Amino acid sequence: MAGVNIKLLPWQEEVINDDARFKVIAAGRRCGKTHFAAVTLILAALDGQPGMTMYVGPTMGLARDLMWDKLFELAGDIIEGSNVNNLEITLAGGNKITLKGSDRPDTLRGYSIKHLVLDEFAFHKEGVFDTILRPALADRKGSALFISTPEGRNSFYDVYMNGETGKKGWKSWHLTSRDNPLLDPEELEAAKETMAGWQYRQEFEASFDAKGSEFFDPEEFEFYEKRNTEANGDYYIAIDLAGFESDRGNKTKRRDNSAMAIVFVDDAGTWHVEDIKHGRWTLDETAEKIFRAVEKYKPISVGIEKGIAQQAVLGPLNDIMRRTHRVFRIELLTHGNQRKEDRILWSLQGRFEHKKIKLKKGDWNLAFVDEASAFPSKLVHDDLLDALAYIDQMAIVPYATDLDLEGDYVPMDSIAGY
Repeated sequence: MAGVNIKLLPWQEEVINDDARFKVIAAGRRCGKTHFAAVTLILAALDGQPGMTMYVGPTMGLARDLMWDKLFELAGDIIEGSNVNNLEITLAGGNKITLKGSDRPDTLRGYSIKHLVLDEFAFHKEGVFDTILRPALADRKGSALFISTPEGRNSFYDVYMNGETGKKGWKSWHLTSRDNPLLDPEELEAAKETMAGWQYRQEFEASFDAKGSEFFDPEEFEFYEKRNTEANGDYYIAIDLAGFESDRGNKTKRRDNSAMAIVFVDDAGTWHVEDIKHGRWTLDETAEKIFRAVEKYKPISVGIEKGIAQQAVLGPLNDIMRRTHRVFRIELLTHGNQRKEDRILWSLQGRFEHKKIKLKKGDWNLAFVDEASAFPSKLVHDDLLDALAYIDQMAIVPYATDLDLEGDYVPMDSIAGY
C-alpha cells in the first residue's frame, strides 16, 4: 500500500494472519510488540468498515509516548490530520485512530469500537476492559489485541489463559526477546549477567512466574490415577471458607475461594489428596457440598476453619442432617496464632519434599499447582493450599500398627482392670 511502511517479523505475520477475535501476546522486551500494535491499528482503520480504532495504554501519557510517533513513522503521508491534544489521528478516507489511557476510564465510554489494542495490559487499571471496553466491542463484534510484558499473575495472566485454555474466539502467543532476530543475542547475554534471575525471566523471557516459589517445586509433585484401596487408613475433610456468594466470573475471580480438601491418610502417614473442591458458593451450596462429600467419602473427621463463616454454614448444614437423619460431628480448626504462610509451610513443605503427599489427577490440579508455584504471592490465591494444610491438625497416624500386647497383658488389679 503506497505511503505505508509496513514490515513484519515472522511471529508478527503468524499472529496477524490468525482468525482469532481476541489475541493475547505475552512478549519480552524489545520483541517488536509496539510496532506490531501500530500495524494492526493502521490496517484496521483502513479496512473501510465503520467504527472506532482505539489504542489504550496504562496511562494517557504512556499512550502518547509509546504510540504517537510510531503511527506517524509507519502511516507516512496517508495521515490527513491529527490532534495532539485529543491524541487522535485521521487517516485517508476519514477513519480515525484514537489513543487513550486506562487511568481515565470515563474517557473510554460511549465508543463503538471495531478494533482495540490494549498495550502493556499487565499495568492497566483493574476492571476497565471488562466493565467499559468489552461492551464497546459488542455491536460491531470488534476485535481486541492484548499485548504486554507480564507482571506476575494479574489480569493479563487471566486473559492469556483464556487463549491457552481454548476459550472460543481467543488465542494466546508467548514470545521471548530472542524471537526478534534484529536483537543482538550478545546484548541479551550481557543483560542476563547483570540482572537478577527473576527480573531477566520476567522482562526478556515473558515469564508470569518469574519470581517463582521459594518453598514448593511443582515439578517434584507426585500424581496418581487411582489409590491403592488395600492400604489401611482413613479419610479426613478440611474446609477453609471464604464467605458465601455464587461465582460471577470476572466480578468474583479476584476474591478468595472456599476450598474443601478431601484426603486419605494411610497408616504410613502419607497423604493421598483425592480432591480439593473450590469456588465461590452460596451458603446453601456450601452446606450441600460439605454434606455430599461426607456422604461419599465417610471421613472419620470433618473440620471447618473457626469463624463467622463456620457459624453461618452450621445452620443449613444441621438442617440437612436433620432432614436426612445422617449426623456427623464438626471439628473447629484454628490457625493457632500462626501466620497463614507459616502454617502452610509447616504442614506441607516437608511432606512434599519427602514424598509424603500424593495428588490424584483431576480438574483441581491446575489451580493447586498455580498456587504452589507462586506461593507466597499477593497476586495468586492460596485457598487450596490453606485447606490442605488444615489436614495436619486432624490426621492421626498410628505409629505402632503391628504391636500386639493382648497376649501379654495382665492387669495389676483384677477388680479395677489396670
